[in-house]
Amino acid sequence: MFYVKTVPALKRARADIHFKRLVLNRAVRCTVTSSSTAQTEHDGVRSRGGSECPGLSGRGGRRREGTAAAAANEISVDFEQTREAYKSKDSLELLRSLVVFKLCSYDFLVMDLAKKILGQKTFDQFMKMTFYGQFVAGEDHNDIKPLIQKNHSYGVGSVLDYSVEEDISQEEAERKEMEYENSIKEGFGERKYQAHKQFSDRRGGVTGARTYFYADEAKCDQHMETFIKCIKASGGSSMDGFSAIKMTALGRPQFLLQFSEVLVKWRRFFTFLASQQGKDGLEALEQRLELTQLQEFMTKLGANGDFYGWFTGRKEDSTGCIDMLDWNSLIDDRTKISDLLVVPNVELGKLEPLLGKFTVEEEQQMKRMLQRVDVLAKHALESGVRLMVDAEQTYFQPAISRLTLEMQRTYNGEKPVIFNTYQCYLKEAYDNVTMDVELSRREGWHFAAKLVRGAYMYQERERAKEIGYEDPINPDYESTNRMYHRCLDYVLDEIALNRKANVMVASHNEDTVKHTLTRMNELGLIPTENKVYFGQLLGMCDQISFPLGQAGFPVYKYVPYGPVNEVMPYLSRRAQENRGFMKGAQKERELLWKELKRRLASGELLYKPVY
Repeated sequence: MFYVKTVPALKRARADIHFKRLVLNRAVRCTVTSSSTAQTEHDGVRSRGGSECPGLSGRGGRRREGTAAAAANEISVDFEQTREAYKSKDSLELLRSLVVFKLCSYDFLVMDLAKKILGQKTFDQFMKMTFYGQFVAGEDHNDIKPLIQKNHSYGVGSVLDYSVEEDISQEEAERKEMEYENSIKEGFGERKYQAHKQFSDRRGGVTGARTYFYADEAKCDQHMETFIKCIKASGGSSMDGFSAIKMTALGRPQFLLQFSEVLVKWRRFFTFLASQQGKDGLEALEQRLELTQLQEFMTKLGANGDFYGWFTGRKEDSTGCIDMLDWNSLIDDRTKISDLLVVPNVELGKLEPLLGKFTVEEEQQMKRMLQRVDVLAKHALESGVRLMVDAEQTYFQPAISRLTLEMQRTYNGEKPVIFNTYQCYLKEAYDNVTMDVELSRREGWHFAAKLVRGAYMYQERERAKEIGYEDPINPDYESTNRMYHRCLDYVLDEIALNRKANVMVASHNEDTVKHTLTRMNELGLIPTENKVYFGQLLGMCDQISFPLGQAGFPVYKYVPYGPVNEVMPYLSRRAQENRGFMKGAQKERELLWKELKRRLASGELLYKPVY
């Protein structure tokens, strides 16, 4: 059995929440409190500060008229003050940053060339002095403590990420990914949820994320033990830290493919049924199925289950309609109602069991993966650490999000312990965020999210084109920006309405950070509430991270660590990512030069951080 917990009735009337959100959104769009002149994007519309709409409130009825008292409570952060931004760095560290960023801007892999010229031993030393020193905190949990404590003294926390990655050949990666494909007895309904040899080396086109390949269950246990050590290191190094994990390290990825297909098929069946009732074209949470019509339609298709009785019997305030969250709850109790879990097979022209592909062994794999995540969650809770579940490829992500959601149900009751990651370059990002926020509200647990733009774009696009399914990625960078801000605004609104929501704005985009600060001021969200976090990678965008930390905002660096040789696969791809990033982002280099020149002119070139 997968889930046993049923979904309780809404704690607040949907209409009331919908009304409050509409009022909140309208007020926010009309209130101008930002000191920044930069353009921001909200719900796909570009806007620039100008006029006010008097009489509306920012939080469910409270007037905000831009008074002097309200303005006095607003917090602004200046990202141009290099002295404050680089207080934690000595001049050699600034110089190293400039050298590394310059090397990253070249169109060749400088590390591969350096390794051939210098030899392994000298190359390792070169790495420690440059790329490794810039982007990796150290070799083990003792080695990283000084850096973590220094950053913490300047207001910047850590998300620990043990970045060791198996250095295997492309051929070996393909073999590990494909060897279980033949064990699947039935074909998949959609091409997207299959392992394909051409894309079986999942490292291809991926720069900023570690990749795990399944060997056996014992290897998954080893990965779990590694994550436990990372959690303990995080708990021992600083208070209220984070530790990052990946689901593909804790079980067979082929299972994640299968389970993702099940979840997506079930969700699409709901959308199809909604279209039959004239509800197509609405956003995911706005679609409703009228139960009487649903029962009649399903009976005509050949289903035998009592859909009407199941939903009306378990909802205290049944209105005769259900939404997608109610529909998804059927999978929670699937062993009790297998007769309801059927979907149309277009090729055969009949209904078939949704879960027919799962064997006893696959059920056990599901159980073991959940058990491993549960062990990690308990260690995180005991250590005072929050667990950050990284996002992965779209064909894994529905299953990953569902498993993460189950952990949130269990561990986020009193405080946010488990954070899910949402990739906003996906077309369905907003639907995913809004449905999970709504579910957390209904069940009374703390919604906790990290919002990123995404790490798998090139691989995802190429795979969709080659295999033949719809590209899941937004068409361009601007549409991804709009999606990011739309998701962010929704969660910020939810925090203002219900203090159980939490979000990490994981972004190097200064405009996005400024947008968040503006919205926090508009909504009356203060940094010390620890509901809105900020995150950047170690060694990058210090001019954003440290001013935020010194202004009192909870901000975190994603901190990779591990032995030089074992971190090399990750670090090589990080250098490639930074190569593209640094071509279009000159500001950080300009600020570094500005600070070095200031120190030289003021006689502070030998400055040493005090902490």
